[in-house]
Amino acid sequence: MKKKRIWKKAAMLLSATLLLTGCGAGKSGTPDDYATNKGYEEDTTQKGSSDGIAKEDIKVGVLYLSDPSEGSGYSYTHDLGVKGMQENLLLSDDQIERKIVDDSDEKATEKAIEECVADGCNIIFTTSWGYMQVTADMAEKYPDVYFSHGTGYMSNGKNFNNYFGRIYQARYLSGIVAGMNTKDNKIGYVAAQDSSNSEVTGGIDAFAIGVESVNPKAKIYVDVTNSWYDEKKEKKASERLLNMGCDVMTQHCDTPYPQTLAQEKGVYGIGYNSDMSKETPDSCLTSVIWNWSAYYTSAVKSIIDGTWDGSNYYGGMAEGLVSITDLASFAAEGTQQKVDEATAEILSGDNNVFDGVLVTNTGKKIGKKGKTLDDATITGKINWYYRNVVVLK
Repeated sequence: MKKKRIWKKAAMLLSATLLLTGCGAGKSGTPDDYATNKGYEEDTTQKGSSDGIAKEDIKVGVLYLSDPSEGSGYSYTHDLGVKGMQENLLLSDDQIERKIVDDSDEKATEKAIEECVADGCNIIFTTSWGYMQVTADMAEKYPDVYFSHGTGYMSNGKNFNNYFGRIYQARYLSGIVAGMNTKDNKIGYVAAQDSSNSEVTGGIDAFAIGVESVNPKAKIYVDVTNSWYDEKKEKKASERLLNMGCDVMTQHCDTPYPQTLAQEKGVYGIGYNSDMSKETPDSCLTSVIWNWSAYYTSAVKSIIDGTWDGSNYYGGMAEGLVSITDLASFAAEGTQQKVDEATAEILSGDNNVFDGVLVTNTGKKIGKKGKTLDDATITGKINWYYRNVVVLK
């Protein structure tokens, strides 16, 4: 495999542009998800190598946590990215193989991957945290197949890499929105995992820091489901938080229950993964979104060109990988200005979210004055909650 840097053009559209054009309601008032296919620019000067695979021989396998046809949430957003990749590279429908697998079931995950390999998949994307160990094992078993795991942290630098992004940047912005729009200073957060998972906890903390930056009196109440996808638990957690009087609801979970139940209750919501104003137009202030198409396109194209080098991918707002959708017209006055100011600070590098000395909800101090937490800490060592976070028992 050629040792080249292939990810620099993975996503060229700046997040600032996404914030202006958005994934929210357009001029017609109809929400769309077109931004999930923005950010990819083909490098026509890049020469392929003899190590590449002819485009007509490419077959892509994808493992999803839930059915993307449900039209919202985590798997739906990844599938938008896969469809964007297919469109960009002009692949036929029979060159994409999708599997829906519970990521807590290792045997089912292994079976799904084996089926993809048997069907001729050259590259297999496993999109959820729980697929990680099985993906690592299968990459060793099939060294001629490329494996790319979303979230997590494992890779081998050869045929198995990891891809994720600085979603905490967009979480911080959404925290500003929540802090500006809560009236009772009680904000609900449905979380898939507890503090042992840095992806979820880091997102909560970034959101909480954003809330505090505009509203030091507000508290974030977290209800943990201990499952990446569980409709009953997510509904129950949402109801519990709403019954406590939370007047803004957000989430790191797959179903839109925190949003739909918030709208039913007559309070605000902040969606995740995809634009959830589709489901809740009367309550969704904004949504934290991913633009996966840029990565998927670049990864598959590198297989075709023979330029895959096994390196990991970790993009952010500057690369156009993460953003928030347009603010709702009913957002509180001044919210847009605060979001714009914070966006500019993040893109300039003046605000890295986890800057300086951070105080946890147990009083412990994290970080150092004048410093910011590094990527390794953010992705794997945030096992604490920020000081304005209350975790329900």
